[in-house]
Amino acid sequence: MKLIARYCKPYAWRMLGGLAIKILGTFADLGLPWVLAYILDNVVPGERIVPVLYWGAFMFFLAIAARTLNIIANRMASLVARDVTRTIRHDLFVKTMGLSGSQTDHFHIPSLVSRMTSDTYNIHQVIGMIQRLGVRAPMILCGGILITATLEPVLTLVLVILLPVLSVLIFYISRKGIPLYKRVQSAMDSMVRIMRENISGIRVIKALSKTEHEKERFAAANREMVSRELSAGHVMSLSGPVMSLILNIGLTLVVVVGAYRVNAGASEPGKIVAFLSYFTMILNAVMMINRIFMVISKATASAARIGEVLDAPNELLVEKIEEERSVGKVPHIEFRNVSFGYHAKAGEAEKYCIQNISFQIYAGESLGIIGATGSGKTTILNLLMRFYDVTEGQIFIDGVDIRTIPLTELRCRFGVVFQNDVVFADSLSENISFGREMSEEEVVQASEYALAKDFILAKENGFGHVAAIKGADLSGGQRQRLLVTRALAGTPEILILDDASSALDYRTDAAIRKNIREHYQKTTTILVAQRASSVMQMTHILVLDGGECIGYGTHEELLESCEVYRELTTLQMGDVE
Repeated sequence: MKLIARYCKPYAWRMLGGLAIKILGTFADLGLPWVLAYILDNVVPGERIVPVLYWGAFMFFLAIAARTLNIIANRMASLVARDVTRTIRHDLFVKTMGLSGSQTDHFHIPSLVSRMTSDTYNIHQVIGMIQRLGVRAPMILCGGILITATLEPVLTLVLVILLPVLSVLIFYISRKGIPLYKRVQSAMDSMVRIMRENISGIRVIKALSKTEHEKERFAAANREMVSRELSAGHVMSLSGPVMSLILNIGLTLVVVVGAYRVNAGASEPGKIVAFLSYFTMILNAVMMINRIFMVISKATASAARIGEVLDAPNELLVEKIEEERSVGKVPHIEFRNVSFGYHAKAGEAEKYCIQNISFQIYAGESLGIIGATGSGKTTILNLLMRFYDVTEGQIFIDGVDIRTIPLTELRCRFGVVFQNDVVFADSLSENISFGREMSEEEVVQASEYALAKDFILAKENGFGHVAAIKGADLSGGQRQRLLVTRALAGTPEILILDDASSALDYRTDAAIRKNIREHYQKTTTILVAQRASSVMQMTHILVLDGGECIGYGTHEELLESCEVYRELTTLQMGDVE
């Protein structure tokens, strides 16, 4: 709950104003039964209509005031809950965007989604409820007991005896509920993950006739979540019936004892009527407090999950590293004895997915990376853009260790097309410029070099055409050309193409690479590909196998020195020697 308190602090004055209004409304509610008792015991016996009307008008005023003040306070509480939740959701999103690759892997994307949706909703609920009921319910409880003590001290003892029992019950149940709700949220993460996988891969599922299989998998996750919700619900819902039973027993005792006291002349009927009204109000207040504890249990579990993300350390801080001064021409990009494992620490070589990788590229040169699936090609790109930090070794850009470069400054140097890149549900022009300050001429020129201009202009609104979600209305080749256009726009210092031509025919692929060589001569290009034809024109070619470099050089040099590269080239292109 410290997290919620921290985010509520900027709204403290607004909350205090709402609480003050709520207090006034609650006082008006508490005054109604007392005025009724006074009318019945002191005004009605006088048999004069005018005082009855005056006191009746005063009761009407209290009722209107109570309702009006409570409505105003509730609206203010809703506004605070909205604003606080919006701030938490914004900070959570910003933090999520800044997580390192290993942290994202640790939390899992479905879990991050549920934390940003269902968990923030639980916090929204508790902030609103605490402001609406967190003051009103205790005030009615305490104020009702104090007023009933002045009206009927004997009957008040019944309430005083019941309260410790109810307090122990609420404490015990809420203590049990928090870990149960954490398990519910964990099950929701799993269900969201399965939903996300199925929605993303729905075409594959249908093509392989695995719809029934996925229905069963989702049903299993759904059953697990329902089971955990039932476990939490059984514990938390136990409080309602038990508390109602205890309070109704108390109410019965009040009626019986009150009847005896009226018959004995020890009390007045108006006081008994008022006492019953107060007892009902107190009963409802206790039920409200129980409900508050239930919501707090959910919100505490959700706040802990959100706090795990917000309090996660920044693993990609700018570091101070003493560097050796390079003599002579400095490489644009240099990998120096780089090793990395997604779950490895320095020295755990058996867990490395790439090991002891070293190469240098000068400005304007190009590097082709080729190798079998899982050989570490994409990992090298992830390390270069510092989505992950190296386990061992160093990576330099212009002779500067990338860990000393602010992330924004580092990544602004790149134009990138990833394997599974995204087309957003926005205009094609916005998909290309992507929030960067870019002229229309730059956008059109980049599309021309990526051979995307023709198909874009063929759309009804040209560059203003709004793409479907994930570019579903574009062919595979059109999506890749659009993504290459995005990467080229703005003339990046470093261009990264990660298997960006898999959906292109050889002629289109070759034409795009030719345009890049001719029009982006100052751009350093790194190309990951499966085709030898895609990398053979590169200045340097890096051949990977099992995370290790087994060949490095030009196309001609590798044909002579690297058997794997020679075999791959022969298989794909025939005998080129």
